[in-house]
Amino acid sequence: MKKLLLLSIATITGLTFLGRLFYLQIIDDSSKLKSELNALKVVYDYPERGFVYDRNGELMVANQVAYDVMIIPREVKAFDTLALLEMLHVDKKYLNKKFEEAINWSPRRPSVLVPQLTQPEFAPLQERLRKYPGFYIQRRTLRKYMVNHSAHALGYIREVSPETILDDPHYQLGDLAGKSGVELQYEEELRGRKGVKRFLRDRFGRALESYEDGRYDTIPKAGSDITLTLDNVLQEYGQQLMTNKRGGIVAIEPKTGEILSLVSAPFYDPSILMGRDRSKNITRLIRDTISTPTYNRGLQAIYPPGSPFKVLNALIALQEGVVSTTEGFRCNHGYSYGNRKMGCHAHASPLAMEAGIAQSCNAYFAQVYRRIVESKKTPTQGLNNWNKHVTSFGLGNFLGNDLPVGQKGRVPDGDYYNKIYPNGGWYATTTISNAIGQGEVSTTPIQLANMTAAIANQGYFYTPHILKKIDGKPLTDPAYTTKRYTTIDKKHFPVVIEGMNQVYKAGTASRLQVPGIEICGKTGTAENFTKINGRTVQLTDHSVFIAFAPKDNPKIAIAVFVENGHYGATYAGKIASLMIEKHLKGEITRTDLETWILAQSLEEEYKKPLSGEPFRINRGKLVNF
Repeated sequence: MKKLLLLSIATITGLTFLGRLFYLQIIDDSSKLKSELNALKVVYDYPERGFVYDRNGELMVANQVAYDVMIIPREVKAFDTLALLEMLHVDKKYLNKKFEEAINWSPRRPSVLVPQLTQPEFAPLQERLRKYPGFYIQRRTLRKYMVNHSAHALGYIREVSPETILDDPHYQLGDLAGKSGVELQYEEELRGRKGVKRFLRDRFGRALESYEDGRYDTIPKAGSDITLTLDNVLQEYGQQLMTNKRGGIVAIEPKTGEILSLVSAPFYDPSILMGRDRSKNITRLIRDTISTPTYNRGLQAIYPPGSPFKVLNALIALQEGVVSTTEGFRCNHGYSYGNRKMGCHAHASPLAMEAGIAQSCNAYFAQVYRRIVESKKTPTQGLNNWNKHVTSFGLGNFLGNDLPVGQKGRVPDGDYYNKIYPNGGWYATTTISNAIGQGEVSTTPIQLANMTAAIANQGYFYTPHILKKIDGKPLTDPAYTTKRYTTIDKKHFPVVIEGMNQVYKAGTASRLQVPGIEICGKTGTAENFTKINGRTVQLTDHSVFIAFAPKDNPKIAIAVFVENGHYGATYAGKIASLMIEKHLKGEITRTDLETWILAQSLEEEYKKPLSGEPFRINRGKLVNF
């Protein structure tokens, strides 16, 4: 019995081994592949990254061929160091550093030694590098910028980090991926899929022939082309107008939410972030902490909205029924409350709503705001109700636009002031600066542009977005194609829109009219404070302007911020009027206005805080129009 059992065990074991051996040698050849890996040379075939077009089909970003010098540390043999350094145009410190990084990454896998060689740089290396085992050339595709503007919107590509490689197996060390702007936001669509080719190689590492007739090879798949909502011409023009100034321009098509223009100043040519000098240029831009050229002011900069915010308070007051369109309020060069006074410039008095908007009367809106807050039982309830209306226009929170950066801004509510005054004691007058877009209210340019689009549409907006098409197919994402309604009834908008139209006809922007275009706008002069040597000091005001046009069937809504730009009509209003005319007419008729803006520089203004020049200490007096 025992003999039979032992025989059975031996038989079963033998058959199992034979079966496994048959499977491995005849059916499954994965072990064969593994054993031959050391004799293989793996070459990645990088796909064409998707092209980027503007809304009119103008090519903004294309591709160009570049070459990386690659290294596989395990295969490197003794070589003439000086000759290699001379050939690659690098120093010994650089070579040692990159070699160490490659070993730490993987002795067996390729790493980039010298990236992004141009065709002239690559040509003399092609044959000479064959004498250096462990080194070879990898062809890849780099970006070629067809425009010298829109760097903040387009973004750039850069080598992926080790953390990215661990998170996404698509990437290898030395691969490139989007790092900001559209390149980052739509990386998966733009990057395509790499192909892989395997070659048998000789003892010198040279490729001989395709392995297994290409059985294990894959072909690359090109990235998707994308069409942006941006207008290439308008982008270039906006950047020209913002030369030697700081701030942001955001223009939106009201009926779609498409971003027509997104300008941040100061700016830079996107092409400087490609090629062998890219690291040096990136470092230079990042280290400029004074003008911060990499900071996207259109999406990230937080400013007090100033007087453009008054139109929201007018709409809220109408919705709440606390004021009529014909009721007038007196202005005695401002509005006095307690022992304080909110100043205002000279104009006719009393004023009703249309004229109040046109003349940007602080006293009018201070009293309107008080009525809004005091219409409820407590200041907390009144301010919470006010906050509900304001935030329905997209202020005080992320808009959800399809770009990777942004800021929430701030719209205070009752709880905000309850934390500041935990024992109570705050009233509508405590927060009166909110009436004119100062105090605790802060917004970004894109939020103000979106607010303007909602007014142009008389009560709704689409979430702003920069993507129009992918491979020719229109955007269908409901996040960007669904109307978002404000809390204000449509019937209340006409009087406010007429007031904004009067801003151009008889108000604070009457000198900025554009022949043949009915524009509705609002000037703003936002007070600008900072800390210098521990003291709160007042710098030159920011220039702010919002507008949409034409008055009927609007095609563009715009917000412009110019830092330290004085009155709203001085810089921002002029720039907005020129942008509107450029978009709607395709040409500029008021060339005197254009010539003046192009010639102006605020660089001396920006140097003042650095020079120690004395400033006014803040005394709490608000003057805003």
